[in-house]
Amino acid sequence: MCRSIKTLRPPALPEEATEEDIRAAALQYVRKVSGFRAPAAHNREVFDRAVDEIAEATARLLQDIEIRGAGQARTAAGSA
Repeated sequence: MCRSIKTLRPPALPEEATEEDIRAAALQYVRKVSGFRAPAAHNREVFDRAVDEIAEATARLLQDIEIRGAGQARTAAGSA
């Protein structure tokens, strides 16, 4: 199941990851860890909350991660 989670940072993904990409990866992770493709009704809230939290953490990671050689370009672009 986790084999379908793709790398979301450049250069593996040439363009910036979308919210949809991040949410799909978070969903795959929660499915793998929980062992459920879709949760039962009594687990839906906790399942969805986990997906939300992992998606948020993933977005922060992708925003803050430094990729060698790209940091200078990002800094230069930000100061222009």
